[in-house]
Amino acid sequence: MPDARHPNASPPPVSAWLQNGFHAFLKPYLRRHFHCVGLHREGFDPRSIDDGQPVIVYGNHPSWWDPLIAHYLNSSLFRDRQFHAPIDAAALRQYRVFEKLGFYGVDLRSTTGSATFLRTSMAILNAGDTTLWITPEGRFCDARDHAAPLMPGLAHLCTKLDRGWIVPLALEYPFWDERLPLCVARFGTPLDVRNGTDWDKPRWNDTLTEHFRVNQRRLADGVIAREPSQIDPLMIGSVGAGAFYDTMRRFRSWITRSSFRASHGEHFQ
Repeated sequence: MPDARHPNASPPPVSAWLQNGFHAFLKPYLRRHFHCVGLHREGFDPRSIDDGQPVIVYGNHPSWWDPLIAHYLNSSLFRDRQFHAPIDAAALRQYRVFEKLGFYGVDLRSTTGSATFLRTSMAILNAGDTTLWITPEGRFCDARDHAAPLMPGLAHLCTKLDRGWIVPLALEYPFWDERLPLCVARFGTPLDVRNGTDWDKPRWNDTLTEHFRVNQRRLADGVIAREPSQIDPLMIGSVGAGAFYDTMRRFRSWITRSSFRASHGEHFQ
């Protein structure tokens, strides 16, 4: 599936040693800040995608944590695929290290920036062993705010493909019974590009938007239900109220000869 207009285009370079070091840092960092990072079990399990076709994951952008969570999800669920994601060019200038971790800068407010996004994204998808992560709302949005239209770049990119999977992702960061929040991800049913090779940009945009919002609503319903059995934990993090208060609780348990349980409520398994 080469891009005939840019036959020599290649994905942005990634530093393997820097990325390995980043992953070694990332998991304990998330453990300290989240009670659990997990998948909602009613959603699609992306680990079943193993046919070598291009994969685009397009998700909402509710939090500063999203790029780190996306990198963690990619390393956990798409182990044989290199992570790539567009990021605002001005933001990337502030975090240059991200350039070595699969992020590439774009300015979608200009014609040149849009062309660069398409050229670089096609090079990434042509590589075959990659996953492209996109936040098409183009700004931070509350997880329950569905008002923002999707930017046209994703639909335009889909019209350039002749095969591949387009996977909607919804993220929420709820507080349940513990001091720290959860990160709950839900993947929707993938769109098979082969079913839409004759679609124009408006039809792609409408279809992408519908799948995107349906997935968000279903995750919201799952989060509101507060049912731990519906969460497939990829990582279990910290529990308890904190060092001082938990020390007092441990002491009380010792005095009363009762068992100490750090967690307050939900139990993931």
